[in-house]
Amino acid sequence: MSLAPHIAYLGVDTGGTFTDFVLFHRQQVRSHKCLSTPDFPEQAILNGIQELGLDGLISTGHLLVVHGSTVATNAALEGKGVRTAFITNRGFGDMLTIGRQTRSALYDLHPQPKAVPVPADLCLETGGRIGADGNTIEGLSPDDIATLTTQIQKLKPEAVAINLLFSFIDDTFEKAIAEAIAEAIPEGIFVSRSSQVLPEYKEYERGMATWLNAWLGPKVADYLGRLQAELKTTPLSIMQSSGGTTDAANAGQRAVNLLLSGPAGGLAAVKHLSDNLQRPQLLSFDMGGTSSDVALINGDIKLTNEGKIGPYPVAVPMVDMHTIGAGGGSLAYIDEGGMLRVGPESAGADPGPACYNKGGRKATVTDANVVLGRLPASAKLGGSMPLNIEAARSAVATLAEQLGLSIEQAAAGIIAIANEHMIRALRVISVQRGYDPAEFSLCCFGGAGGLHVCALAEALGCTEIIVPNYGGVFSALGMLLAPKERQLSRTLNTQLASVHTDEVLQQLQNLARTGRTELRIEGVKDADITEHPSVDLCYSGQSYTLNLPWQESLADLNDAFHTAHEQRYGHRLALPVQLINIRQALRAATSIPPLPSLSARDDGPAVDQCPVFIDDKFLEAPRYLRDELASGQSILGPALISESVATTWLAEGWQANVDTQGHLIIHYRR
Repeated sequence: MSLAPHIAYLGVDTGGTFTDFVLFHRQQVRSHKCLSTPDFPEQAILNGIQELGLDGLISTGHLLVVHGSTVATNAALEGKGVRTAFITNRGFGDMLTIGRQTRSALYDLHPQPKAVPVPADLCLETGGRIGADGNTIEGLSPDDIATLTTQIQKLKPEAVAINLLFSFIDDTFEKAIAEAIAEAIPEGIFVSRSSQVLPEYKEYERGMATWLNAWLGPKVADYLGRLQAELKTTPLSIMQSSGGTTDAANAGQRAVNLLLSGPAGGLAAVKHLSDNLQRPQLLSFDMGGTSSDVALINGDIKLTNEGKIGPYPVAVPMVDMHTIGAGGGSLAYIDEGGMLRVGPESAGADPGPACYNKGGRKATVTDANVVLGRLPASAKLGGSMPLNIEAARSAVATLAEQLGLSIEQAAAGIIAIANEHMIRALRVISVQRGYDPAEFSLCCFGGAGGLHVCALAEALGCTEIIVPNYGGVFSALGMLLAPKERQLSRTLNTQLASVHTDEVLQQLQNLARTGRTELRIEGVKDADITEHPSVDLCYSGQSYTLNLPWQESLADLNDAFHTAHEQRYGHRLALPVQLINIRQALRAATSIPPLPSLSARDDGPAVDQCPVFIDDKFLEAPRYLRDELASGQSILGPALISESVATTWLAEGWQANVDTQGHLIIHYRR
């Protein structure tokens, strides 16, 4: 996107507790937070725009908004999609109910029944069946079309998902059904075709992606329509799960591509940081009010097509991220066995932690940090919310009494358990992927991340921590730094040894042509678009793939797969390699200039001394204001570093150095 001096760029990340804003205008960066409004997420955005004084820029058309939305995510997790009909071939109506027949708990002899994705009366069967070779097994007759349209008119769904077998080879029948539905229902209905949503093999995963897109689509489109109406002519872009943005019109038709919209913004910012600091290996840790997201960057953002949202597999490309229900608002409680537990239930924005003074009575991780002095009395959450320390102590005291501990010991236990949840998540994304976390720098952001990061780094063996500038609103910043992007794919499913390079190149060019056309509609210049082709490979007979960059030398590509398989799984096999899917990522980088550097000034002094609970007693620790720190300044732990939207607890044994961009580069002192 082109940058004009009079244009303001606003990144917005809607979280479970806070909605974060980053404004880039006239070479200056401003950050802001306001409480989220879960029932009407757009209201928090409008509140923030008003508090930032941007109404005038909207009226003059000088504001551009990039938004990470949780509407699709929340609707999926809460099971609040719309009434959706599912159309497939005869004999396959139970496709989504049967799934892969895998058990989530292998040794549970009495598993609880799970709700089916689509009720039987909404599963419709028809003709139009293609074989694996592309030939027609059963045609789609006029009677089939008439029966389908009559059934849909009778059932009155709000959306329709069409998933015919092998439609990624030939989508003629799916298109014919979609056109017939549009003609039969002139008032309009949301229709998703699998050949458009995910033109890949595996009918169950493709069907789930298509159904999710239809099930969530009307809610997302309605929300984006309401937001765009309030923003008038202000351009609105939406962050996708893959770490790139698209315009609101396309996003409204691609709800399944928005399921990790907010967290993907954080990874876009981490990738920008990785490039600027020349740290190609980063573990990212984003702790907000409701959850924590962890991911790994090894040169680039890793994507997966094996993601999940709640109980549903999501096979569209999304950032390879592990999310757990451990955030600042996670509730602590004592279970039936008398053990202290933390999360995944959260106090959310309303009533929030007890220290918010909004009526919350149950202890949370944030309350525990308040009790331990890591969030001191002088700190204000979100830059403006004073803390009620007595309310936090009262909430933790309720648990402490049941546990037979002091209030401070109970608070320390809450923090230790929350930390263990996050350490386990970081090991999932590193050790279980074949990486040693000690070889990575730990990048922490989110409003609550800095309070826990030193403990996590020590447990993982990481010797360097990076707490980026604007870390409390890092995902919102990432919205502005993310490229415009399209992720396109197609299944080939052939042995690598028999591949004709020219044919693959032609298929990749076809995908690139489609993506370039879509990006040009958004105003992107052709010269600004870069292509990133890749392929999904596996051993013959395997069901899961590894994604590798495309190489025209098939021998080199074959060797690269063997190496990648050994790195990930610890072994290689003497089997032929299968090329399953080809992928084409098209990106147009943002043209926002570098963020401003720190101006020359003297080292910022400690503003006060705060009592912090360390080793079973309260000790005085200096507190610094991050905005007052100078480039090159060093701070020794234990210390608190406060900013308007976050706090960093620098534990004993760690030393923080401030770089020219205001990032905290923290090392362990041996």
